[in-house]
Amino acid sequence: MTKPSLPELLHAAVTAVGGTERPGQVAMAEAVEEAIDSGSHLLVQAGTGTGKSLGYLVPALAHGERVVVATATLALQRQLVERDLPRTVDALHPQLRRRPEFAMLKGRSNYLCLHRLHEGVPQDEEEGLFDQFEAAAPTSKLGQDLLRMRDWADETETGDRDDLTPGVSDRAWSQVSVSSRECLGASKCAYGAECFAEMARERAKLSEVVVTNHALLAIDAIEGAPVLPQHEVLIVDEAHELVSRVTGVATGELTPGQVNRAVRRAAKLVNEKAADQLQTAAEGFERLMELALPGRLEEIPEDLGYALMALRDACRTVISAIGATRDKSVQDEDAVRKQALASVESVHDVAERITNGSEWDVVWYERHEPRAGAAYRYSGASLRVAPMSVAGLLREKLFTDRSVVLTSATLKLGGDFNGVGASLGLAPEGTEGDDVPQWKGFDVGSPFDYRKQGILYVAKHLARPARDGDRGDMLDELTELIQAAGGRTLGLFSSMRAAQLAAEELRSRIPEYPILLQGEETLGELIKNFAADPKTCLFGTLSLWQGVDVPGPSCQLVVMDKIPFPRPDDPLMSARQKAVEEAGGNGFMAVAATHAALLMAQGAGRLVRASGDRGVVAVLDQRLATARYGSYLKASLPDFWFTTDRNQVRKSLAAIDATARQTETARQTETETAAEGD
Repeated sequence: MTKPSLPELLHAAVTAVGGTERPGQVAMAEAVEEAIDSGSHLLVQAGTGTGKSLGYLVPALAHGERVVVATATLALQRQLVERDLPRTVDALHPQLRRRPEFAMLKGRSNYLCLHRLHEGVPQDEEEGLFDQFEAAAPTSKLGQDLLRMRDWADETETGDRDDLTPGVSDRAWSQVSVSSRECLGASKCAYGAECFAEMARERAKLSEVVVTNHALLAIDAIEGAPVLPQHEVLIVDEAHELVSRVTGVATGELTPGQVNRAVRRAAKLVNEKAADQLQTAAEGFERLMELALPGRLEEIPEDLGYALMALRDACRTVISAIGATRDKSVQDEDAVRKQALASVESVHDVAERITNGSEWDVVWYERHEPRAGAAYRYSGASLRVAPMSVAGLLREKLFTDRSVVLTSATLKLGGDFNGVGASLGLAPEGTEGDDVPQWKGFDVGSPFDYRKQGILYVAKHLARPARDGDRGDMLDELTELIQAAGGRTLGLFSSMRAAQLAAEELRSRIPEYPILLQGEETLGELIKNFAADPKTCLFGTLSLWQGVDVPGPSCQLVVMDKIPFPRPDDPLMSARQKAVEEAGGNGFMAVAATHAALLMAQGAGRLVRASGDRGVVAVLDQRLATARYGSYLKASLPDFWFTTDRNQVRKSLAAIDATARQTETARQTETETAAEGD
């Protein structure tokens, strides 16, 4: 039988999912096939509507080797496993003459732990375990969630938290799940043979396609012990998120509450001397965390250094003592011991990392307002340590012994892929060398006609924004734009404070247009309500820049209050910028401008989500039109028609609003006529 061609396979897959084949999708599939066949690496930018999932799945399945697909969001993981992969496998089966298996794999804490569920949760103050179902009031939300999870445990085949509908709080889930450090191990656990996490790993080992998340990919790279099965092809979707997700996994944190939990959990399991040593070290650390330390700690203050060394040494003593003593009077001793060990090891590892003082790490102190109901007075204070850069780690761990494809709608910043490539540890495209990963950047374009569908408007007449300054002129401009658009506005703000102030002010100015504010409801509810009523506006910060998909008339104006540069006092970003400058580079462009370009590209991408969408992206920051770096930022955005003419933009918004109203009126008339006919 003749081997089917890639275009034939792609056509079959697109037909199966009910999609439309697009030139960009075909070009992407061919580029992915070439990268896999040659064992090279590919960065491919595929705009919204390209159908990039099939653009990489079809050539990967055709190749026949194991492939890992890592995504950033739950929504895309679900789409792949519940929709795209089942239909694609069915469609390709007759031509491939095989039916590739696929599976989803997540970190252990995402799966229900049967030992926790049936044996109870280790408690802090007393020996042994307690029954969380008896401890929680049956009428409380926590109690109801726990009882629902106990019933669900008898029905679920996966034990995956995301399969539990409706979901439960983090607090409730923590009662029935464990981290990898807390897990007893399948061979030592009475429920090992039924373990959901172990079954997920076994399914992954037997599958040709494994769908996972960026965090597990990072853990697999950082911790050395393989979590993912051996694979020949790695595909990273939503790749613009990868560096921040890897940085998050590689970041350590130390808080007084965390240290005190470790003290309580270890106290009953070790001798009095070891327990007292850890208690004393914890008290010394907590006293210092009450002080107003500076943000970034380029050098660890002497007293803090002594406190951290005392904490590290006490943890080391306790770890040895926990391993040397046994107490059969403790109910389910192994589980209690394992949780205590996990807590103490976590504190030890971060304290040791900070005291070691690597030049490649950034250490800083943070103080937040204490959380409502927090158990510890100083729970809002923390020490954090993060890598200056993850580029070297990614170059070494990601681009070795496999072909890697990274894809997103926003990888080409300022006109090329080199900025994103550098953050991933890649030399400029085309660089030759024995130890230099070879890669290619490829922009497949977009099925949308951005020049006809959207306008990029910069409010050049507004005063240059000052940090945390009063922006009355910006609020005046925002009010007029919303009125011209008839609502239909997604407001993307550079800080939560700015979003709150704008929402408060505009609710009093234009009460006829409801303003939804991030944090007042769940993100899912906010987006649902925003999409349901065209007159409604939605204001918020970071997650809205990247997480809103509302095609149609409810989102025809996307507003950015100002260019989203990182805050000057952001410890990690400022340290990275300084490091680039000390190496002779342009720190501002390499770090701050790249960060802003990526967010702006994502934010602007909220406007056009379908072929019929029309609207305006309004940037209320003159610097996009007046500053030297403005051209770099504009080159990172979709190719909208550009203007600084405020009157023209208001006319355009009014015309778009009128068209949307006419369409809605016609649709309602059709519906009413059909109802009368029935």
